[in-house]
Amino acid sequence: MTCHKISSTHRHSIDRRTLLKYSAATGAALAVGLKAPAIAQTRAIKLGYVSPLTGPLAAFAEADNFIITNFKEVAKAGLKMGNATVPVEVIVKDSQSNPNRAAEVAKDLIVQDKIDLMLVASTPETTNPVSTQCEIEEVPCISTVAPWQPWFIGRQANPGGGPPAWKGFNYTYHFFWGLEDVIAVFTNMWSQVATNKSVGGLFPNDGDGNAWGDKAVGFPPVLEKGGYKLTDPGRYQNLTDNFSAQIGAFKGASCEIITGVVLPPDFTTFWKQSLQQGFKPKVASIGKAILFPVAVEALGKDGHNLSSEVWWSPSHPFKSSLNGMSAKDLAGAYEAATKKQWTQPIGFAHALFEVAVDVLKRTPDRDGKAIAATIAATNLDTVVGKVQWGAANLPPFAAKNVAKTPLVGGQWRFKDGKYDIVITDNKTAPAIPVGGQMEAIA
Repeated sequence: MTCHKISSTHRHSIDRRTLLKYSAATGAALAVGLKAPAIAQTRAIKLGYVSPLTGPLAAFAEADNFIITNFKEVAKAGLKMGNATVPVEVIVKDSQSNPNRAAEVAKDLIVQDKIDLMLVASTPETTNPVSTQCEIEEVPCISTVAPWQPWFIGRQANPGGGPPAWKGFNYTYHFFWGLEDVIAVFTNMWSQVATNKSVGGLFPNDGDGNAWGDKAVGFPPVLEKGGYKLTDPGRYQNLTDNFSAQIGAFKGASCEIITGVVLPPDFTTFWKQSLQQGFKPKVASIGKAILFPVAVEALGKDGHNLSSEVWWSPSHPFKSSLNGMSAKDLAGAYEAATKKQWTQPIGFAHALFEVAVDVLKRTPDRDGKAIAATIAATNLDTVVGKVQWGAANLPPFAAKNVAKTPLVGGQWRFKDGKYDIVITDNKTAPAIPVGGQMEAIA
């Protein structure tokens, strides 16, 4: 099979005309007729956007400038609502990869900037404090790029209380995949490689790590049911500089598989120390840390055949509701504009604005409750797949606030001096084509 990736020839064939198409098509989409809001149409619609532009999570926001710059350019034409064209503003804030900072800038956007709708992306450390602030202030919020369990359960007053204690939210809505999806993807990939089924878990003391390592809703019960033996050395602090204890535990348990959800710089430290200490498993499927080319490149050639979840790629068979561009076209436009390799968050950053525009089209006025109700009624085909809240593929307690998007698995291959991710398992989303089979690291 061939690898589903953007070739250098394709990248070079995408020129300024493609970028103009991106802006012009989006602009035309924004100019469609919309129902007039009940209040005066002269005030601009204000969208707040929070993401980790700096700090250890900055790789998640690498594509933000491209997406937002293009959106701002075409949004200058405004949204045509009734007989009036309403200006659109996007106010961007940097969470600095810090949950406290994320909450602070969210409060600023709500109180000082008086935004109409909040958009937020990238890990529970960003999405959760922003969503919580919006719920408190009764401001509608759409979030993405965090598994739904850390987002939903992590924001509960009693996270350990279970469904009877868990309450839904009135103003905050989330679209992404869940732990059940990433566990299925990882174990499906592992089944392609002969191993002893001994798994080492790297779970930090943060929203993601505590959810992934949770004995009720995380990896442990599913791995046990699948015949895997999990070695979990316990929670470690992010940005640690010594993983000798974890490596020793994994070596002692003869782990041939490593998994976890790790910050990019932490996995670089862990992997280099593992190789130095003579520990090289057959499979390493890591969430968060190796989603991006820049993170794998930090490992030199030692990133070859590391595997990860794939939430979005140029081979995903979806199109933008804003401008009709395919996933492949959008990734190519990014590469042409930035001279950088495509990265997974491109699709979800773009989809946030797709959903926002769709919601504003259908909202009768700018009242927070009305916008929230309109978000809940969304049924939109986007560049990351269908976004629809209230679907039946979620537990009842989460269905109102969570919409799921498809997930597959892939493996990084180093060839001709660069890394490309090859989709190696699509059992969880057969519409997304595979580009190869899993290979053992060693």
